[in-house]
Amino acid sequence: MPTILGQNQYGKAENRVVRITRDGDTHHIKDLNVSVALSGDMEEVHYSGSNANVLPTDTTKNTVFAFAKEYGIDSAEQFGIHLARHFVTSQQPIKRARIRIEEYAWERIETADGSSRFIGADEVKHSFVRKGQEVRTAQITFDGERWEVLAGLKDLTVLNSTHSEFWGYVKDKYTTLKETNDRILATDVSAWWRYNWTSDEDRAPNWERSYAQARKHILQAFAETYSLSLQQTLYQMGSRVINSRSEVDEIRFSLPNNHHFLVDLAPFGLKNDNEVYFASDRPYGLIEATVLRDGVEARIPVDMTNL
Repeated sequence: MPTILGQNQYGKAENRVVRITRDGDTHHIKDLNVSVALSGDMEEVHYSGSNANVLPTDTTKNTVFAFAKEYGIDSAEQFGIHLARHFVTSQQPIKRARIRIEEYAWERIETADGSSRFIGADEVKHSFVRKGQEVRTAQITFDGERWEVLAGLKDLTVLNSTHSEFWGYVKDKYTTLKETNDRILATDVSAWWRYNWTSDEDRAPNWERSYAQARKHILQAFAETYSLSLQQTLYQMGSRVINSRSEVDEIRFSLPNNHHFLVDLAPFGLKNDNEVYFASDRPYGLIEATVLRDGVEARIPVDMTNL
């Protein structure tokens, strides 16, 4: 039975591009997931395998990153317009380009005095929390006499666009990672904390206020820590909660290191001055630890953060 080729398209899907615009000390972030689909005179690549009319999908990926540098990202719509126009007008066989973009919004983290400033320090202009609510969690155990109350959160996505370094680590013949004194630090915070309230005879904490305050201290510690490692940031987050909330004795974190790698734009004649990054979702480093009040025994199970 004779066959003919119907509708077809090709391209590079889900190009994760993060564009940091540095206005002095004030940083602005655009975080996009860009999918490119191209169609046109593509019959021969299907019938005979001839690639004469094919723009490689790797080139479409490179174009997304290069355009993030050359044009910036004022809006998802305008960025998509730049890309679609380029693909259709620069390549004669391409007759149609479809650009699909998802944008992940971020907002700035408030600091300890409730404003946009550190107490006695510089303005906080580089720390962000992903818009949208995290998942609040709780586990209550009662044996007829004593209570155990665990509270927590997961999927709280945070990012520092600077004030993070990573260097001085062990190297062997398999090490390829380059040291850096300016990187993006991003993670999805999962945390459980244990209250020291165990008896009806004692006054219970104000659960709503305690949760809100613990969350606030986690975010503020993340924003205000000049980080030499994600482990250091984790410890500061836990210490801030323990030292600020007397009702909490123990807090456990699971923090994936959401890697952002600088894109090499040199092949396109462009300099990447810590502006355009590839956001890699896997594999990722996973940092986990418990922070305790001194003299308190750990009770939160290690695997709680995976629930």
